[in-house]
Amino acid sequence: MRIIFSRKGFDSAAGGGASPIVDGRPLSLPIPSGGHSLTTYAELGLAGHVARASRGKLGGDDFCHHDPMFLPDGTCLFGQCGAAQTHLDNQGVGPGDVFLFFGLFREEDSGEHHHRIFGFLRVDTVTRLAACSDEARAAFLRHRHPHAIGMHAANDAIYRGQGSTALRASPALRLTVEGGPPSLWQKPPWLRRGGLSYHDRPDRWLRGGLLRSVARGQEFVAEIGRRSEPRAWLDSILTENTD
Repeated sequence: MRIIFSRKGFDSAAGGGASPIVDGRPLSLPIPSGGHSLTTYAELGLAGHVARASRGKLGGDDFCHHDPMFLPDGTCLFGQCGAAQTHLDNQGVGPGDVFLFFGLFREEDSGEHHHRIFGFLRVDTVTRLAACSDEARAAFLRHRHPHAIGMHAANDAIYRGQGSTALRASPALRLTVEGGPPSLWQKPPWLRRGGLSYHDRPDRWLRGGLLRSVARGQEFVAEIGRRSEPRAWLDSILTENTD
């Protein structure tokens, strides 16, 4: 089994600022669309939040990359492509694995920027869009999923399964240490040195259970096998996202 820490949403490079926490709940802002979108920020009720986070560079009429997509029935659709998808394939990510979506957020009171988990996807199926049936693509297109609207790369894939967003900005879902820069994480106690893809360098694993996460990158994979400690931790994180 694998846990994937999957970076999504606004940051200083994509969008121009951090996503907000609104009334105690993290609200991840989808990044601007690079094409293949039929969804505006206004349609998602995010016009004002996007304008503030981007300092007026984006507004309600701009199209967004609405992905991951959380549906009312408790299903999550998440598309990936290019080098990030190649990495997921090389790590063997597939059914039974769990994506933990995290992003850059701004504290509601202090304005401090930090990384936190805001949602999850437990993978049930992986659809390769270059090889799937017209019916399968049409099913994703009915939701206006950006990866079904048009191919982003030859290896476009959509992961589908149970998923939801966090109902509250729980301290348990915060990755960044208190008062630290966003990239300095208090790592889960089960995460061993070198046990997270893209984090092989020894100098990233610091004393006190700290991890200096890489500045860029989207999908960080931890292979947990049948170990009980990371599974118990994962169960607690999923409970925080669903209760």
